Amino acid sequence: MSDTERGNDDDLSLPKATVQKLINEMMPDDIACAKDTRDLLIECCVEFIHLLASEANEICEKETKKTIAAEHVITALKALGFDGYLPEVEVVLQDHKTQQKVKDKDKRSGRLEFSGKSEEELLLEQTRLFAEAKERQQTQQH
Repeated sequence: MSDTERGNDDDLSLPKATVQKLINEMMPDDIACAKDTRDLLIECCVEFIHLLASEANEICEKETKKTIAAEHVITALKALGFDGYLPEVEVVLQDHKTQQKVKDKDKRSGRLEFSGKSEEELLLEQTRLFAEAKERQQTQQH
């Protein structure tokens, strides 16, 4: 049954095709997974997500934070006894942070590239702006 068939928008669901792909990747070639087994796996995954999110939310609230951070999820995994997941989760978190830094750097450098000005023109403009700021500061001090 889909979420719309259940009539509850709050229900979390996972894409069946994605779950089926993951199951196929993990299962030996000579073993099949029945539809009801796949659905049960989805329900277990959803329940795990609810459990983890609820614990992370409690940790977040105890710290009087408004946003659940990755550190809250890691602490929740520990509190729930899922320490075995931590090494892989920490690797994924580190990869994400590295990718985010690259994206942020690309955004900053992209602004200069799309400005349509050469590096020399940008330096001249920067020098002019500094000179104007210095002049305004000196004028205000007198």
